[in-house]
Amino acid sequence: MSWHSSFRCSKFRHIFGKSATKDHCYDGVPITRSVHDNHYCSANPCFIAVVTECAGGGSFLVLPIHHTGKVDPQHPRVCGHSGRVLDVKWNPFDDHCIASCSEDCTVKIWDIPVCGVQQNLTQARKTLIGHSRRVALIEWHPTAENLLLSSAYDYKVRTSFVIRVILMPIDHLYPSEALLLSVNFNSDGSRLAVTSKDRRVRIMDPRTGKILQVSSYKSHRANKVIYIGGLKMLLSTGSSPWNHRQIVLWDPDNLSEPLYEEDLDGSAGVLFPFYDPDTHMLYLAGKGDGNIRYYEVSAEKPYISFLTEFRSQLPQKGLGVMPKRGLDVNACEVFRFYRLITIKDMVEPLSIIVPRKEEDLYPMTAGNQAALTAEEWLSGVNRGPVLMSLKPGMHVANPYPENPAEKGLVRQLSSLQIQMGPDVGVLPGSDLDLMEEREREREREREREREREREREREISHIEGEYQILKQETQSRQLQTSTLQPQLCHVHHLEQFTINIYLIT
Repeated sequence: MSWHSSFRCSKFRHIFGKSATKDHCYDGVPITRSVHDNHYCSANPCFIAVVTECAGGGSFLVLPIHHTGKVDPQHPRVCGHSGRVLDVKWNPFDDHCIASCSEDCTVKIWDIPVCGVQQNLTQARKTLIGHSRRVALIEWHPTAENLLLSSAYDYKVRTSFVIRVILMPIDHLYPSEALLLSVNFNSDGSRLAVTSKDRRVRIMDPRTGKILQVSSYKSHRANKVIYIGGLKMLLSTGSSPWNHRQIVLWDPDNLSEPLYEEDLDGSAGVLFPFYDPDTHMLYLAGKGDGNIRYYEVSAEKPYISFLTEFRSQLPQKGLGVMPKRGLDVNACEVFRFYRLITIKDMVEPLSIIVPRKEEDLYPMTAGNQAALTAEEWLSGVNRGPVLMSLKPGMHVANPYPENPAEKGLVRQLSSLQIQMGPDVGVLPGSDLDLMEEREREREREREREREREREREREISHIEGEYQILKQETQSRQLQTSTLQPQLCHVHHLEQFTINIYLIT
């Protein structure tokens, strides 16, 4: 009779976390004191953005990814919001485009110059208006170009096309118990997993807003949810009826009963889940503590296998994640966090390393090129992400042009080196010409947009002028009438007339 070990040998069993030294951290960052359960940080191979605390509005810092060390307290910020910024997210297909949401009920799209933010940036490329209360969540579509989802405290979820005006934005209104706490697209963006105020997990069609599945399991109060890409599973973090932090694995086609559940500890902080579909690694980071747990997920029972844990005495408020295309593959780095440590006013990079060099560590991964346009997705087309290779020594160029703040700055790119992970490459001349042409096209598009804005302002001014004239004439008639008949009130409802102007993008 043969003996079978119950221990599952993992190819990631030697994984460990390596914190950056202080001179490679971002020191002196005034991290926001907002109490929302968001990440407050977003990173890409060029920049890192961190939501900051400020008086008289909202702002966030954008730093070049290699601008480590002490941050100047007077460093320019992106500060166009009139309320506190609640989250930021980089466009996955444009390293110089970032979205932010705020308590001022708006979502703004910003263009970051190639050389970074050199002075306070207050003018956004576009402001998305449509929510009546603070906007708490934003999420870019994973495969369609320039599609952004937003959720606010007005129980409304909007999917906006951030480039130009569309006739019918995707706009769904939900009951008060469905106030969203987290949102996550599946790999091709055809489904949306959400958790809500009633602590249930829901699967939705993001195009129509139709709810396809609702969890009815009473022993799990869900807070965050993510898709487990490639394995057709869903993972939620939350708490048990005994207030233990808990993880639960679901079949997205049947949320009546979980596939797997595990109680972790009795801490009160929210568990942020992060999943790497290339290695099937799951990372659980607790808000308010310094621990990050590593797991391996498989399609077979027991589904989730604990590997090890990173421990730190410095608690984290939020975390940013570097996309796979920005990792140092020569150092065997398979994941990278940016921990927001409020007690030190510091952002600490944390590299997750597997100390071996094998091709299975770096399979083809999602790149920085959109698989389809927004119009194609809105018409019902679904496509998975466009894949790219991360083999050491390979250079991957960004197919999207940068957005310099000043004209002519693109011509200087031939002398700049574009950092892609650990390797530094020089942009070829043919790519430079293509980028110049695309930059000119973008400038023409921006000029057309400015002209349309001026035309709308002229129309609004004309309407307001006519309204003021009509209002004055009515007041004059009311004054004359009140002299003859004091008890008679004419057209009193005219004062209740309002002009609603909607910007739908």
